[in-house]
Amino acid sequence: MGTDESKIPIGISSCLLGERVRYDGGHKGHSYITRTLGEYFDLKPFCPELAIGLGIPRKPIRLSRSDKGEIRCIEINDSSKDYTEKLSECADAQQTWQRQLCGYILKKDSPSCGMERVKIWDDVMPIREGVGVYADRMMQNVPYLPVEEEGRLGDAVLRENFIQRVFIMRRWHQLVADGLTLAGLIGFHARHKLIIMSHDQIYYQKLGRLVASAGKQDVAEKSKEYLLELMAGLKIRATRKNHVNVLQHIQGYLKNYLDKEDKQEMIQTIENYRTGMVPLIVPITLLNHFFRKHPNDYIENSWYMRPYPAELSLQNTI
Repeated sequence: MGTDESKIPIGISSCLLGERVRYDGGHKGHSYITRTLGEYFDLKPFCPELAIGLGIPRKPIRLSRSDKGEIRCIEINDSSKDYTEKLSECADAQQTWQRQLCGYILKKDSPSCGMERVKIWDDVMPIREGVGVYADRMMQNVPYLPVEEEGRLGDAVLRENFIQRVFIMRRWHQLVADGLTLAGLIGFHARHKLIIMSHDQIYYQKLGRLVASAGKQDVAEKSKEYLLELMAGLKIRATRKNHVNVLQHIQGYLKNYLDKEDKQEMIQTIENYRTGMVPLIVPITLLNHFFRKHPNDYIENSWYMRPYPAELSLQNTI
């Protein structure tokens, strides 16, 4: 697979890049992924159905509940053609390159690649409670990897959440590549504390205790635990209420520098965000303006203020 060092490596279901790999010879090309995310992500396509030897075109497959209650991935109208083990083994075989990724975009509803709510068929009617076989095993093998489906990227909050996690994962890989140290772990956590706080207070406290308990001798083990907890916490959607708490916390660093008029403008802008009158980018932009006049090292180093390229415009819609 080709590599562009300037871009972030992301796995993706091949059909979403316009590759004609679906059972009917078609594709599900996704313009936002290719045109917008493709500017920042090195998209690495993979189709597990092709990888296990299914041809194009081919009989479609689906998830089915067996008489024993097991979920199997079989060919439609021919349950003797069972691809469950092959798809699981296929995911196992991809672990080396998957662990180098910073995220993965899957095809919704796919019996091989669907992340959630895939139809499971039985004798009565299909129920949307399944996970694609390849996707399920991949998420078990690499549990910290940010994963999303293309359909859910249409939701502004889910889209921002996924892309934020991808950029954090990129920074984590860089931390490890530079040589993981206790000081490095502490610094990484410090720069992400406000982001974590915006997602979930319980994980914020848990991660703080975890870092505080780490020592030079066990930093490697603690870092593995930290990454799992971090990514689990970041999957929780950041709420407007939590963002307001973080914004007010950041505002506190300016209390000795702003005059009465500027303070009132900042308070009103945060209130306008709280009530939904303006998106998150508005108070963030105003805070960045004030901190350019009154620099603060902690805020300057915090990724909360600039979590990803502004050109993605993710904070304009949340």
